[in-house]
Amino acid sequence: MKKGILLICVLLVVSCSEYQDMLKSKDVGEKYSYAEKLYNEAKAEDSNRKFRKAIRLFDQIMPQFRGKPQGQRVSYLFADSYYEVGDYLLSSFQFERFLQSYPDSEKAEEAAFKMAASNYYVSPPYNLDQTETDKAIVLLQQYLDTYPEGEYVDKANEMAKELRIKLEKKAYEIAKQYHKTLDYKAAIVSFDNFLASYPGSPFREDAYYYKFDAAYELAINSYFQLMQERLQEAKTYAADYMKYYPEGKYVPAIEVSLDDINTRLQNF
Repeated sequence: MKKGILLICVLLVVSCSEYQDMLKSKDVGEKYSYAEKLYNEAKAEDSNRKFRKAIRLFDQIMPQFRGKPQGQRVSYLFADSYYEVGDYLLSSFQFERFLQSYPDSEKAEEAAFKMAASNYYVSPPYNLDQTETDKAIVLLQQYLDTYPEGEYVDKANEMAKELRIKLEKKAYEIAKQYHKTLDYKAAIVSFDNFLASYPGSPFREDAYYYKFDAAYELAINSYFQLMQERLQEAKTYAADYMKYYPEGKYVPAIEVSLDDINTRLQNF
């Protein structure tokens, strides 16, 4: 047992020493071979540590391989190493450079997908700025348009759908916040915009209900001279909801509000 542990320690020391020597080496070809060896071992072992070692070597030799036959492979392995360790901003950047330099590469499809996926993985929660989400959707769509029967089509569609729902949720929650803060006019406009922009959204039913409820609350809290018109408007929004969701989850709540609306309208 002790001999086994000692042997492992010796091998680790030798390996580290060899790697340090390689970092200092002036032999570019030797560095490339060692970096590729580390990359392949990292793939086989799922080792972030070896990927990061490979990244340091690829970073050193990239400039010397530009325009040379091995440059394409070095560029791809460099980008993919960042992707494998989860440094997605850097992998997106490096895959973009790879595609600009080698658009006809046999790795172009994989690089295009992984560039898009890199942006997917850095997409933030819905309540934060969605610049990266927008970029990821554009890149995923570019992949789908370029490779309609590609290897990653199903995954790209799944990612794009998830990101679109995230954008829908952000737009819905903005409108809902207006409702929550009693800014009913702004809520109605926001829900209108939401319904026009996202007709197939999973938040569609909720949006129709809260648009009606905002109109109802606006009406019953209005000056008398504005109330009748606003009550009638609220009724039209209730009809919209009932048209699309006759057995929807908000029907009981809407019916209670409609009874109140009709009672109030009888007084005019």
